Amino acid sequence: MLMYDEIKAAVEAILFVRSEQVDLEELVEVLGVPGLELKAILDELILEYNSEKRGIQILALDNGYLMCTKQEYSDILCKMEKPLRRRLSAAALETLAIIAYQQPVTRAEIEKIRGVKSDKIINNLLEKGLIEEAGRKAVPGKPILYVTSKEFLQVFGLSSLSDLPVIEEV
Repeated sequence: MLMYDEIKAAVEAILFVRSEQVDLEELVEVLGVPGLELKAILDELILEYNSEKRGIQILALDNGYLMCTKQEYSDILCKMEKPLRRRLSAAALETLAIIAYQQPVTRAEIEKIRGVKSDKIINNLLEKGLIEEAGRKAVPGKPILYVTSKEFLQVFGLSSLSDLPVIEEV
C-alpha cells in the first residue's frame, strides 16, 4: 500500500508521462486507492500547483485530470522551437461548432445546416483528432454520428461541453 506522499508523487508521474487526460477510474485502478481519497489528493495537488509559482498545472476535466503548462507562460513557450500549429479554416471552425452544439450529429445534418458538402472538412477534423465517430444513427442507411473529442476540450481550454458559450436563438 502506498503512503500519502507516494500517492501524490505517483499521480504526478502518471499525469506527466501520459500527457493527456487520465480518467479518475483509471487512476483508482492503477494506484489501488479508493476514489474519494484519490479525488481529495488530486484536489490538494491542484491547489498546490495553483498557489505556488510553477509553470505547470493540473486541470480537472470531465471526470479526468490533465497536467499541462500554465497559460501565463505561453509567450515564453512560443519563443521556443515552434510547435506544430493547428490552423482551422472558417469552414472547419463552423463545422466544428455545429458538431459541438448539435452532437451527436450526422454528416447530412451538418450539411443541411451549412448548406454545402462537408466531407473533406469532417475528414480533416477527424485527422486532427478534434472529432470522433460515435456509432451510427438508427435510421435507414445508418449514417455515422460525430461528436467532439477530449482533444477538442483540451485545444479550446474547456473542462466539459457545458463550458461552451450559450448560443442565442435567432
